[in-house]
Amino acid sequence: MFQNTLEYAKKLDAEDSLASFRNKFHLPKNENGEELIYLCGNSLGLQPKITSEYIAEVLKDWSHFGVEGHTEAKHAWLPYHEFLTSTMSKIVGAKPSEVVVMNTLTTNLHLMMVSFYQPTKTKYKIVVESDAFPSDKYAVESQLKFHGIDPKDGLIQWKPRKGEELCRFEDLEEIMKNQGNEIALLMIGSTNYYTGQSFPLKKITELGHKHNCRVGFDLAHGAGNIQPNLHETGADFAVWCTYKYLNSGPGSLGGCFVHERHANNENLNRFAGWWGHNKKTRFNMRHEFDALPGAEGWQLSNPPILSMAAIRASLDTFAEAGFENLRKKSEKLTGFLEFLLDEMKNDSINVITPRNPEERGCQLSIQVKNADKNLHTKLTEAGVISDWREPDVIRVAPAPLYNSFEDVFRFSEKLKDVLKNLT
Repeated sequence: MFQNTLEYAKKLDAEDSLASFRNKFHLPKNENGEELIYLCGNSLGLQPKITSEYIAEVLKDWSHFGVEGHTEAKHAWLPYHEFLTSTMSKIVGAKPSEVVVMNTLTTNLHLMMVSFYQPTKTKYKIVVESDAFPSDKYAVESQLKFHGIDPKDGLIQWKPRKGEELCRFEDLEEIMKNQGNEIALLMIGSTNYYTGQSFPLKKITELGHKHNCRVGFDLAHGAGNIQPNLHETGADFAVWCTYKYLNSGPGSLGGCFVHERHANNENLNRFAGWWGHNKKTRFNMRHEFDALPGAEGWQLSNPPILSMAAIRASLDTFAEAGFENLRKKSEKLTGFLEFLLDEMKNDSINVITPRNPEERGCQLSIQVKNADKNLHTKLTEAGVISDWREPDVIRVAPAPLYNSFEDVFRFSEKLKDVLKNLT
């Protein structure tokens, strides 16, 4: 059982085998040099201290070798994306051949829908969760329009019930029961950005496949946070970004998963580019396109190495910590935050994120009755970096790589003070 004291929080930190990883990150500070309470890794992860070294290595090799850096650099640029594959595949629970780091999230989503959204006259609809991240909804709507389908007809939203915040799986089952013969694709966010609800990916995949639908997931808020076990789920594809929980820097590259059963399917449509071509003949410019097997075959262009260097720095940190260890700490850290919020016994706050640790990652979404963004502003002034989502939710995400139990305790105290002063 947790205790509501600073001393107890410090005790938990002293017992934490991952506590030293906090020192491997640059923590934001105020004008007085005091560390801020950073709980916004669900928007942008903090910078590992080794990132500058990894990027400097690429810059040095570029200055020294020029174009020859593709083969002569310390970490040669030609196969550079391959240095990321093994660790990334473990983080998302896939085989290395099923994973590639490339492009950005929404670009990858479009590429995947080119291959896995193949509407017919009778089977053409797409299911998304009703409060999916806007970019997903925009991408899906534009794909429907591209195929000449009105989104008002072709887009089905899996919604929470009236008066509830979370989606129920049985409601998705009902949608599939009633409209499954018209649905071509289930495109679901693995972990909802707003509520923090983590969906049952394997059950969703099995449900979709039962109705002969393709199934894909957006892991923007899942990769580096939960363990999606993508290969085991049997999902057809998944996409994610790396700048949130994977700490690769603003606007960095995304990742892509394609299940191995599609690895050599030549009948799949795809938008092709030369980096997805057979490595042995890639530089013989007069060959017809010969797709690489696995996820690599969906690559378009030679990768931006400077961005990949930052990803490699973060993934090496993840590998050192061990993702299973991080997940265990995350559950305890988030559980402690939940306990402290309950201890406040304040009727104006309501955690809308699921209570079951298996149905969430490290984010808790705190709904505050009759609040506006002024509440978030006051928290920021108090030294807390969190995230506000309209109309009345503060999202806080204690990331296990760099957040401490003391961070969580101090946040709860500051929230308590801010709420007191606002009433």
